[in-house]
Amino acid sequence: MRVYGDEGMNSFFSVSGLSTGIIRPGDPIAGRVVAAAVTACGGFEDGDILVLAETAVATSEGNVIDLSKVTPSARASELAEQYQMDPRTAEVVLHESDSIVGGIPGFLLCMKNGTLLPNAGVDASNAPPGCVTPLPADPDRSAVTIREDIKKLTGKSIGVIIADSRTHAMRLGCSGVAIGASGITAVIDDRGRSDLFGRRLEVTKRAVADNIASAAELVMGEADECTPAAVVRGIGLPIGDHIGVETIDATECLFMGAFRNRRHEW
Repeated sequence: MRVYGDEGMNSFFSVSGLSTGIIRPGDPIAGRVVAAAVTACGGFEDGDILVLAETAVATSEGNVIDLSKVTPSARASELAEQYQMDPRTAEVVLHESDSIVGGIPGFLLCMKNGTLLPNAGVDASNAPPGCVTPLPADPDRSAVTIREDIKKLTGKSIGVIIADSRTHAMRLGCSGVAIGASGITAVIDDRGRSDLFGRRLEVTKRAVADNIASAAELVMGEADECTPAAVVRGIGLPIGDHIGVETIDATECLFMGAFRNRRHEW
């Protein structure tokens, strides 16, 4: 896929899906994406950004849970009954969560690592039958390791994003969100710049890693495509030693703050 900029046909970035086959626990994911990149886009180049689905990363790291070996607690059973879930899945979600905020049928809304997300990222999609995959234990560390491994295998300096699919408040469908990053600045601060009419920007920050993750998900797919990765080329972001994706405290969040301080019920 090519996306053209506003300087004509010579200004574009490309997004190439990487078909790796099924990733299993212990598989060397860096080697798999390097081989897939040769087929998809001629191999990695300096400045490329690799986007990897969190399920593939977690699976390669062995972070797969067999539900037949999970014994639900009383709390998990209570939540499962309230929200129409498998009690064993609810137990895994409880273990992965920092706190439970609420839920809807089939899902618990959780706080985890400073982020609000359904089921704490625990997912049965693209997991082996009877299993679920939590998020990678440390997505930033995963991104660093994969980036270093690709550097060793190819000699190329790239950025790496670990991405998850998330819903957004009052919107239908999912889009990509970066949960781990290495080699690029995840958020670019535009405060201090001027808008079209000379007004100084006071709060604007661009979620660059999230936007790249969403672009990559256009070619990665969510079902049986076996395309858990993508190479984004030509954006021009500098590659460096940056690590991590910024989060904010719940007290600074517009959505969380509005609900915590609301005076009226809908």
